[in-house]
Amino acid sequence: MITNFVAEFARLIATYPNEIKVESKESDDLVEIVLYANQVDVGKLIGKEGKMIGAIKTVISGCKAKDGKSYRINVEPIR
Repeated sequence: MITNFVAEFARLIATYPNEIKVESKESDDLVEIVLYANQVDVGKLIGKEGKMIGAIKTVISGCKAKDGKSYRINVEPIR
């Protein structure tokens, strides 16, 4: 659910939405989400002073209250 949200949100912002890929690695109390995007879109997804990715993290933090898991998001360029 969260990975789908992150992928769809990133596709709305990205210049190259077809290149957005999301992977998640889940452990007992942490879910690490890696968002892969074109090099051009990495800056857009992070935003000035990290405000865009910070907004995404804020929305996702509401899910922590529901399922008790912590979420970490990383934005990386496609190689």
